[in-house]
Order: sequence, then structure tokens, then C-alpha cells
Amino acid sequence: MSKILSIATGAAFSVIATTAYAQDQAALSGLKELKIAFDVTTGNSDALVRELDVIDETRQSLIKQGIKPSIVIGFRSGATKLVQTDQSKIKSEDRANAQNIAAKIKALHTAEGIAGIEQCSIAARLSGTNPEDVDPGIVVVGNGWISLAAYQAKGYTYISAD
Repeated sequence: MSKILSIATGAAFSVIATTAYAQDQAALSGLKELKIAFDVTTGNSDALVRELDVIDETRQSLIKQGIKPSIVIGFRSGATKLVQTDQSKIKSEDRANAQNIAAKIKALHTAEGIAGIEQCSIAARLSGTNPEDVDPGIVVVGNGWISLAAYQAKGYTYISAD
């Protein structure tokens, strides 16, 4: 009985996924590449884990639909504390999630379609985060707003992931 349920569940998921992609195809019609700059600011570690998951799901979905993604992820504000290697500066209740975040950043750093992962140095300074303690998969940039504006000038779509 469970094998039948498993097959039926798999078939239903396939139909749902196909329908979702069909809906995306209308929006993606005529595109070969999609450039996205995600502005990640949440200081909530649970939310940040979910946001990174959704960013990666978006990347994978574009690839599956034949669209070449070019994604930049920029960290600012409260997210800054969660993307550092100095665990003593991360709230104890956020440390497990911080390890998950670091693992996701490491995986995304080398993933197809990721053009860059950045941390604003101003946000680091204002949060008391030492730039040398920022996750090694992240490039520290001078000003995250300038970087995001420059990506928009280069055709990247801005998405606030907060």
C-alpha cells in the first residue's frame, strides 16, 4: 500500500512541478539569461537559512527551465553578524543556524550561476564585525549599496530578500 501511495505522491509532485514551471515559462519567454542581485539583510538566523534555500531553489529552477542564471548575493545589516566565522560574536541560540548558513554559502560559492557573494564593509563596521572574520566564501566590498546599484546598472534585477 505504501508503494502505491509513494508512486501517487511522486506523480502528483511531478504534475505540480510541471505546472509551476509552465507558469514560469510565460514570464521567462524569450529569455536566455536572468541576472538577479539579492539584497540579504535579515538578522533572524531561521529566516536567513530559509532565504538562502529559496535563493538556491530559484537558481536551480532557472537552470532546469533552460535559463542561465547570474546571481549576486549581497549581505548587509543584521545578516552581517550571521555570516562571520567568530562564533563568540554570534548569539548562542543562532550558532547552529550560523553553521548551516556557512555550509550553504560554501555550496553556493561554487554553484553554477552564482556570479558573486558579497558583504558590505560599512555594515561590518557598524555591526562590530571584523572584515577578516567574514565567511571566506564572501567578498567584502566597500559599500554594499554602491555594489547593488552598479549591478542594477549592469542589468541585474534587484530583489530584497528580507
